[in-house]
Amino acid sequence: MIESVIEFFRPHLLPLIYAFVIVAFLPLLAGYIVLLERKVMAHMQARLGPMRVGPHGLLQPIADALKLLIKEDIIPEDADRWIFWTAPIISVTAAMTALAAVPFGPAFQIADLNVGLLFIIGVGSLGVFGIVLGGWASNSNYSLLGALRSAAQVVSYEVALGLALVSALLLAGTLSMRGIVEAQAQAGAWFLFMTPVGFFLYLVAGIAELNRAPFDLPEAESELVAGYMTEFSGFRWSLFFLAEYAAMMVVASIGTTLFLGGWLRPFAGVGAFDFLDFVPAVVFLGITGYAFYRVPKQPVQIQKGVMALFALLCLLIAGVLGGAAAALPADSGVRAGILGGFWFLAKVFVWVYSLMWFRFTFPRFRFDQLMRLGWHFMIPVSIVNVMAIGLGLVLHRQWGWGLAPALVLATGITLLAAAWLARIGAAEAPAAGSA
Repeated sequence: MIESVIEFFRPHLLPLIYAFVIVAFLPLLAGYIVLLERKVMAHMQARLGPMRVGPHGLLQPIADALKLLIKEDIIPEDADRWIFWTAPIISVTAAMTALAAVPFGPAFQIADLNVGLLFIIGVGSLGVFGIVLGGWASNSNYSLLGALRSAAQVVSYEVALGLALVSALLLAGTLSMRGIVEAQAQAGAWFLFMTPVGFFLYLVAGIAELNRAPFDLPEAESELVAGYMTEFSGFRWSLFFLAEYAAMMVVASIGTTLFLGGWLRPFAGVGAFDFLDFVPAVVFLGITGYAFYRVPKQPVQIQKGVMALFALLCLLIAGVLGGAAAALPADSGVRAGILGGFWFLAKVFVWVYSLMWFRFTFPRFRFDQLMRLGWHFMIPVSIVNVMAIGLGLVLHRQWGWGLAPALVLATGITLLAAAWLARIGAAEAPAAGSA
């Protein structure tokens, strides 16, 4: 009996472990992404950021979580209580469920679906229902306007985002997330270099889908007093933030998988660049050396201890990464899982950092500008890009053109169309402003 139960659960054991890891660590990771964002913003503005709780402010996310847990939970008198309760749960559940089909490396994926990308996009798009229902259930004009803005924004940019993904799917020929990475390995190049316009369209549309600055109109503090979240407080308010940062991980993971080679290192498969396998260990050795250098400079003894422990942890990680690169054979699955996981997470980190950078750099759009950019520029350019990529593939597969010249022609056609649309938009903008 016990053996039959073990046999039944064996194929599902690793996916269950992976799911537990994501559900257990994602809220903690989201909290520290918030801390990273506050630190990055502070350093860009010549400030220190959170410093009070823990060494160098490292325990600030824990303090924030405890504060939100014990904070008074207020529900408006005439709100729809049931929908008000469930709206943030819908948003965070959709974002976390979408991670089920994301390959964090060749050996870490809950489910390798043959329609993995379609599943991620479909489930991830359900998160807007939590925003819309939360704004409607709050019985507040500010919240309702924020919810309607979010719905309009998703409708406007979901089309452009989907068409940007289609440009990569045409090159990969599969909806499987693992298959897309393998297609880039076979092509010998990331899809970023094969369809750069598609990458740019996905980047901009992804920011709009996340409701992040400069496209954070659904929660614009200047006119909507936080928009759809105005009436939320306590831990339910934090669930919306958890959903936003989980969605950031989803958008960054999709972009990494489709355009940046997933877990592949730069120049994967090229023997002359095999030394790049040791870059992960060198990176953590560099962090270790810097951390040990900073230990005596910490003003408090506990900060010195924490910094030393952090340095030892980085040294351990460097040893694991270096050992995998040096001791394990090149075709080892363990080696591919360890090193591939590093490259995937490093690319996701760069993507998330870029989203933070954009937030602190560009001013917020007006809502009419947001809609005009989506409908008058992003969607037409994305349609032209898909058609041009299709033309390039026809020239390559049926007319014998080289793949590189065909894709260069496709990119040139798309850029010409984008320049023409931008010129028309620049001519219409003064008339719209005077009106």
